[in-house]
Amino acid sequence: MDSKQIIKRSKLLSLVLRHRPEKLGLTLDSGGWVDVDTLLKACKQRNIQLSRAMLDIVVRDNNKQRFSYSEDGLRIRANQGHSIEVDLGLSPTTPPTILYHGTAHFNVSSIQEQGLLKQNRQHVHLSADTETALNVGQRHGRPVLFTVQAEKMHEAGYAFYISDNGVWLTDTVPPAFLELD
Repeated sequence: MDSKQIIKRSKLLSLVLRHRPEKLGLTLDSGGWVDVDTLLKACKQRNIQLSRAMLDIVVRDNNKQRFSYSEDGLRIRANQGHSIEVDLGLSPTTPPTILYHGTAHFNVSSIQEQGLLKQNRQHVHLSADTETALNVGQRHGRPVLFTVQAEKMHEAGYAFYISDNGVWLTDTVPPAFLELD
């Protein structure tokens, strides 16, 4: 399977498992899960080529590990990034001292004024390393890096979670806990 097909299917999965399951006539359960067979059948009905073998490759090889199978391999979901309400079943976790957020340069002034807001997502996404954060930031323009004083936020009562693919999640990051690198 060529990389263009993998990327195309990954984008489809991101759309239906994070934002618009109705696009394929799917309904996610409260944890964001859908039966693999239901997903594959919905694709087939819409003439979208997606086999279980191809799905396995997309889940396994996605560079950001966006998707997970249930322990029995019968269900699939996105690990984070939902704009629809799902309960990922994550427990609050003590974050490292600092985390990072990459964004495009044109967002700097609003972030410095308002902090990091989840916008249309369930959480603000943070990275444990600068490389990942800068990769995220460059998707929409010249990247800039914010350092998040995560330990201080945690001590102030803010909750942090870590998704199955290592993305740190929180509801907001006030400007007082941000430093522009």
